[in-house]
Amino acid sequence: MKTLLRKALTRTVWTKVGRKKAKMIIVPPSDRLVYGVYFAMITLICLTVLEATYIYVLHNFSNEIFAAIMLTVGTILGAFFGQKV
Repeated sequence: MKTLLRKALTRTVWTKVGRKKAKMIIVPPSDRLVYGVYFAMITLICLTVLEATYIYVLHNFSNEIFAAIMLTVGTILGAFFGQKV
């Protein structure tokens, strides 16, 4: 899974070498970013299981757990969009 994340977060930058030539430079993500996104995805899975268990056992919806899920999704999306720019 980490190699998939590393591949997804890899950035390609085009720079001009001459007048008409362009060179592609591949910039790999840092290990901290890869492990942070990996941890956020594991957290998202755990929070989703927790919310489903909460709904199944108590027959009620928890707004706090849902807010934590949305925060985690925002963090993951921010990492992807921030790295690609």
